[in-house]
Amino acid sequence: MAAFAPPVAHNGPAPSEGAAQRMATAFARLLRGLGLSVPIGCVLTFTEALGALGINERDSVYWAGRATLVRRPEDLALFDRAFAVFWEARDGASTEEAESEPQHISIEMDDDDPPDDDDQATAADANDDPTIHLRFSAIEVLRRKDFGAYSNDELQMAQQLMSRLRFVGPPRQSLRLSASKRQRHRPDLRRTVRASLRSGGEPVRRYYREPGERMRRLVLLLDVSGSMEPYARALLRFVQAAVAGRQRVEAFALGTRLTRVTKELSSRDPDKALMLASNRVTDWSGGTRLGECLRLFNDEWGVRGMARGAIVVVLSDGWDRGEPQLLAEQMQRLQRITHSLVWVNPLKVTPGYAPLARGMAAALPYVDHFVEGHSLAAMEELARVISGSTERANHA
Repeated sequence: MAAFAPPVAHNGPAPSEGAAQRMATAFARLLRGLGLSVPIGCVLTFTEALGALGINERDSVYWAGRATLVRRPEDLALFDRAFAVFWEARDGASTEEAESEPQHISIEMDDDDPPDDDDQATAADANDDPTIHLRFSAIEVLRRKDFGAYSNDELQMAQQLMSRLRFVGPPRQSLRLSASKRQRHRPDLRRTVRASLRSGGEPVRRYYREPGERMRRLVLLLDVSGSMEPYARALLRFVQAAVAGRQRVEAFALGTRLTRVTKELSSRDPDKALMLASNRVTDWSGGTRLGECLRLFNDEWGVRGMARGAIVVVLSDGWDRGEPQLLAEQMQRLQRITHSLVWVNPLKVTPGYAPLARGMAAALPYVDHFVEGHSLAAMEELARVISGSTERANHA
């Protein structure tokens, strides 16, 4: 298998080590610019393949791209020419099509500034020499980018990345008993008697049982009011990924009313799930009555059992049109029965932020963890907070 050098920018620096993710993104955008259908999922698979194979072996890169990015047989010829232009830095056009195909490529690797929303592979005509200019951001930049500045394509990619997060909190004790090797637990009389039959009725070996463990329920309460609109569309995708990827997850929308959307978001198809949830929530981008919504949640679901011993996450900026005393009262009720109460605020990252909103100020004394919620990196931190939550002494 012959080795080849990664493509060198025609008017820029050579890609550094670890640039596989950025190169994969740029190549996918080039294919899209040439008319190929390349979904986000295929790009992520190609990125993972390059991460495992590297970008120094020509055949490895070629077959990884062909297996993941080409969906129709009729696209093979165009893929081969694009591969030659991008990865081998040579003219990939046939003799008959040389005049219509690009001949050089310029790669702009920008790790500091986020790309524009309309940033894509484009053809530029400079000195009668067609050149493809690529500008793109690495996945690391996407992780740090504010949700409010996401484009539609970036939201779809974020959906894929969110689906990989694991929200598993500390297990809780189950009422079911399981086998135990420790003698300090209760005897398992049935297994002991059954085993004694093999030794003439003598209980030579004794068996014991102990309480088992079960996964804690995760309850997500998403504020969909007007003040949260820049972040709600991304956070709803996060909630959908959590509901679809984990058992014992409940999801609610908070606005002028409380809406349970667990069933709608449970579909494995993100687009279908988001459409169903949007149709279900009738007060999207409306007002906010956090205190009243939490009172309804506590009365109908939370105190009755859904929130008992659960990890409850409120995703809201804390702006509330209702009475702050009511919100404080309901937060106190909720904290008493939960294992951990987490508040995710997208505005917390703002320099000099202080919880000046009446709702946020009223709720904060009853919050166990107050975290950011403006980016993918913040969602990863939320996953760590949920996994590392410590149980309070007064909880069952």
